[in-house]
Parts: sequence; structure tokens; C-alpha cells
Amino acid sequence: MTKEELPGINALQSWKQVIGRFDKALAELSDEQMQKQVAPGRNRLFYLLGHLTAVHDRLFALLGVGERLHAELDEPFISKPDGAVADPVSASELRKAWAEVNSKLTAALEKFSAAEWVEKHTAVSDEDFATDPTRNRLAVVLSRTNHVSFHTGQMILAK
Repeated sequence: MTKEELPGINALQSWKQVIGRFDKALAELSDEQMQKQVAPGRNRLFYLLGHLTAVHDRLFALLGVGERLHAELDEPFISKPDGAVADPVSASELRKAWAEVNSKLTAALEKFSAAEWVEKHTAVSDEDFATDPTRNRLAVVLSRTNHVSFHTGQMILAK
């Protein structure tokens, strides 16, 4: 392991740890508990799971590592607020989609070399990346890891 490889290795370890914590909290919830709101008038746990699944599904294209698996989750879980549309899938189907997306995404992240971690993501132009090389894959994964961590806390508190 070289010094250049450490940031990617650390990011991947953090990603796996945070996803593992979310998975553990999720496994402790029944489908009925998934309908509970984080706080009165706020998102349901079901919605948070759908939101995270859709956001992670978008990472395939953003990181340039493959095709999306569940683009149909964008409208109900990203474009619309909780309750704006009927739940498009059951809790068990949503859990399955979450596991599928993260399994494939983690496998893709595990293949990144040190140089690939710091390559630009697909939402930044070559010109913008040249002036700001921090707009890279590593930054995206760190941001999404923090995002899951935040929602994990909400899930645990709502329980």
C-alpha cells in the first residue's frame, strides 16, 4: 500500500462502515416501522430508504462506473416530496433495490486505483476540473457517505 492509495482506501472503508451501520439499523425495522416519520410532519423512514437508493443509483453515471439500476425511483424519492405520490414499491422491494444498488456500487468502488479515485466525475467539465481538481470521484463518495450517515442518525432516532 502506497501513500497515494491511502485516501481511496480510507474512503472505501468509511463507505463500507457507514453502509453497514445503515443496513444494521434498517434490518431492525419492520415494514410497518418503515412508515414512521422521522419527526412529526417530516419524511417517513420508507421515503429515506427510497431517497438514498435513488441517490446511490445515480452514482453509477456520476462516477462513470455503469448503468443505473432503478431510475424509476427518481420521481417518487428525489423529484417529489414524501407523500406526493403513492409508494411505487413495497418495503421489501425497496430493501432489495437498496441492497442491489449498494452491492454493485461497492464492487465498482473496490476496483478504483489511486489515480481513478481522483479522476473527475461526469458532472464536471474538463475546463472546470482543470481549475478545481477537488471535483473528483473521491469527493463525491465522501459526500455521499456523509449523506448516508446523516440519514442513519435520523433512522436510529426515529426508532
